[in-house]
Amino acid sequence: MALINRVVRLFRADMHAILDRIEEPDVLLKQSIRDMEAHITHDEYQVKSLNGELSELRARQAELARSQGNMEEELDVCFTAGNHDLARVLIKRKLESQQLINYLSRKCAAMESTVSEYSTRLEENRTMLLSLQQKAEVLAADVSPSIEENYSRQGWGAEFSVRNDEVEIAFLREQQKRESL
Repeated sequence: MALINRVVRLFRADMHAILDRIEEPDVLLKQSIRDMEAHITHDEYQVKSLNGELSELRARQAELARSQGNMEEELDVCFTAGNHDLARVLIKRKLESQQLINYLSRKCAAMESTVSEYSTRLEENRTMLLSLQQKAEVLAADVSPSIEENYSRQGWGAEFSVRNDEVEIAFLREQQKRESL
């Protein structure tokens, strides 16, 4: 049983190593950047949409408050004229509008909270995007080293470097060979 577990663990490790070699970090990073940009665009749209709805709710709330002011004047007229039936209808409308104003206030508060959450998340995503873009720039700068850099990283650069004086000596030798022929 222990042998089988070890073989399974070895197989998993080899598969993970193969997957690590297949994955290209620069491609994955670019995809992460595209995904983050899509999230930011979505969050910006949501914030803009919620702010539009919020302003509409506030306008409706202000309209209802003005309407209640008019109802007060109408109630004064009804009580002065002694028309209690009409006063009851106006009081019912006033209570309904007050309930609607209260509902709109709660909805505005909830929407403000949601806008705040989206705005916070948007700023966090922008910070992460900036970080990913910086990593991509660093990775792009390191991805295409020259052959000489590869040789020097592996310690081979000293073996293949040719000095200018060696070139001049070789040139003079080749020139002498050609002259003697």
